[in-house]
Formats: sequence, C-alpha cells, structure tokens
Amino acid sequence: MSNQPIPSEGLSYRDAGVDIDAGDALVERIKPLAKRTLRPEVLSGIGGFAALVEIGKRFREPVLVSGTDGVGTKLRLAFELKRHHTVGIDLVAMSVNDILVQGAEPLFFLDYFACGRLDVDIAAAVIGGIATGCEQAGCALIGGETAEMPDMYPEGEYDLAGFAVGVAEKSKLINGLSIKAGDVVVGVASSGPHSNGFSLIRKIVSHAKASLNAPFPGGQYPNKTLADVLMEPTRIYIKPILALMQEVTVKGMAHITGGGLVDNIPRVLPEGVAAVLHRDAWPLPPVFEWLQKAGNVADDEMHRVFNCGIGLTLIVSITEEAATLAFLKAQGLDAWRIGVIEARTAHQAATRVI
Repeated sequence: MSNQPIPSEGLSYRDAGVDIDAGDALVERIKPLAKRTLRPEVLSGIGGFAALVEIGKRFREPVLVSGTDGVGTKLRLAFELKRHHTVGIDLVAMSVNDILVQGAEPLFFLDYFACGRLDVDIAAAVIGGIATGCEQAGCALIGGETAEMPDMYPEGEYDLAGFAVGVAEKSKLINGLSIKAGDVVVGVASSGPHSNGFSLIRKIVSHAKASLNAPFPGGQYPNKTLADVLMEPTRIYIKPILALMQEVTVKGMAHITGGGLVDNIPRVLPEGVAAVLHRDAWPLPPVFEWLQKAGNVADDEMHRVFNCGIGLTLIVSITEEAATLAFLKAQGLDAWRIGVIEARTAHQAATRVI
C-alpha cells in the first residue's frame, strides 16, 4: 500500500489507473469498424447499454444457437511479437465455427477485452481484427466490453473472450442423429494450428531454440517466418458451408478445436457408430510436420492436440460425397474424404486414426 499523501485537488479515476477518456476514444475508433459488419436485423448497436437484434421473418420455428470462446495462449505470441491485428479474427472464428456445426447462421458477435492499462492503438488493432472476422462470417459486431483493470494484467497484455449468437430453423438443426455406418467423413483444410495447442507449440519453439522471426524451417512456406505461419488466423468456414448446406444433406459437422480430431468428431456421433480416419487420406501440412519433429511428439498426441490440417469435418452420405467435394473445391477450399463411419461395439473408441 502506498503512503503517498492525497493531492490537494483530490484523487481521480486516472490516478487509480483508469483512463475514461481513452475508453471513450476507443469507442469512437470502433464505431466505423462495427458499421461495416451491420446486418438488417440489427436495430441498435455500439454505444448503448445493450444492442437490439430482431430475428426476422425468414424462419418459421427459429432456434437461437450460442457459443463463447477465447484465443488461449496464442495471445502470448501476439504479445511477444506485438502482432495484435489477427487474434481478433481467431476470436470470432472460434465461436462462429462452433455454432455453424449445429447448422446455424451467425447473427451477431460481442467481445470482451480486458487489460491493466488501456492502450487505444492496441485495442483498436484487436477489435479491427474482430470486425474483419465478423465480415468473413457475415455476422454483425454489435457491442462488447472494454475493461481497464489496473494491477490485474502486466503492461502491454490483455485477455479476450467472444460471444456469438446465431439462428437456425428448428427442423434443419444438425444433430448427427441420422449418421449411420457407410457414411463418409469429409475433412476441410485448416489454415494452420488455428487457436489450439499453443501451450505445446510455445514449448516446442522454446525447446528447439527456434527464432520466431526467422524464415520457416525448411522453406516450405516461401517468404514467411515461423511467426507468420503460427500466427495465421483461424479459418472461418461460415459462408461456404452455409452454401453447401443448400446443396447437400450434411448429417453432422465437427469443428476441430482443442482435443483434435480424436476428441471432437465423437461429439456429433450417435451411439453405435465410430469414425475411422485414414491418416494417409490427406496431406499433413509442413507446420505440423515441423512441430512433431521438433518436439518429438507422438502420433496419438498430435491427433489429440492439433487439427493436423483438418479444421472442420463433415459427415455425409456416400451418395453425396462427390457433390460435397466438388462444391467445396469450387468454393476454394481443399477437402478430402478422410474416413468412414463404421458400426461400433461398446469397447471400441469413437474415433480411430489408422
């Protein structure tokens, strides 16, 4: 506790470490960013006590689908590298991709930005990334909270959380109940590690004494540093997958996040079936090859920690496999048949990689 005397003019919030003017300046910086993301359903957004969004009349039985997430320890690389403009995209992606796999279209997004001392430039860079992510997802950035909390965070550091709400027709929700043996698993390419496994990634970088600012080891990513590859923002799948759902019947989807392929695909499988994935069915991107070699990481651990190049899986009937792959290719996405659905006994794993 400080024993400094109270100044004659009295203490202010600024003396306690909170700059109200900086917060007001940030709000003004955010407003044009948020305006770019507006949808017709938004009645009021940034600046009020709460934002108003109507569902509209497109749905007979609308169901609201919500998700929340953060960016994890990928933020530690953002602090070290002073790269704040892409983690906002990661933040949006982690929530909107989660609600997509239920068959929902994201409507709006809110963020929570917490720091010890508000640096308007850093916060604006982060929220600029959030706005970019919302544009990619087709959802509106309608509000959020900026919390300046002295002594809670080290200088230059912050934490992020995001909240997304989407809507789906009740009869068109994707719940996996129609999945059966003989269906196929389609894997859609990730953009890199996305926002998962960064505690292990940072451990591997440290163990390998690798320089983040040096060219990526081996040169498989021309003109990119190791930092560029690791900080590549999470791919947002919303627009192409919503379009795909108009063309084929998607029985189940899994967003491949923490837990990797092995732990995420079972979340959409009904009782009595398992996903059997064939490891040679898709190329392992060089970033994962390097992580596995540099960290001497076992195959099983790779499949439980990282997406290994597959950011989203779809389960469709074998009769719609060709149409699904062709549509995704036309949308500019790499995709492969990576496995099949088989009958499962009580003692078998729900996902096996062979």
